Amino acid sequence: MDDSMKITRRFTLLAGAAALAGCAQQSKFRTYNGPEVTRVVVDKGTREMFLLHHRRTLKRYKVDLGFAPDGHKQFEGDGRTPEGDYIIDRRNPNSAFYLSLGISYPNAYDIAYAEAHGLSPGGDIFIHGEATTLGFLKPDWTAGCIAVKNREMEDVYAMVRDGTPITLAA
Repeated sequence: MDDSMKITRRFTLLAGAAALAGCAQQSKFRTYNGPEVTRVVVDKGTREMFLLHHRRTLKRYKVDLGFAPDGHKQFEGDGRTPEGDYIIDRRNPNSAFYLSLGISYPNAYDIAYAEAHGLSPGGDIFIHGEATTLGFLKPDWTAGCIAVKNREMEDVYAMVRDGTPITLAA
């Protein structure tokens, strides 16, 4: 094999490896090995979410809320984000909103209140990433969920475990 064939062969191998590396996509599933997130706190007034290890803030995020952000969610379709103490109770890696963590709304009180008014309390309240449509370009665009940027949601999804308490404050 002459020198020009060796150079051509090396170039072809390097070009192929570079092309394959360019096609590789970074996974949305991250790992986290830091302190346990013992509570999530959402301050609806300041539009901030805090991941806490006891009293220490590990992460802070700006958030968007439901399209009618003032007050506690009472009925399906009211566009409000719940207030009170709940639990992160499920995860959805294939969410329409990138990744999502479920919040245990409605609780027994929420259900009883809505039923007393002849209505449904709603449900499917999540912390999630951005929408695939342009609705996220305006503030407070969700139907009652808490939304962060997709890259931030990757960290939240990795850090927060099922069973973690969440407080949603006015």
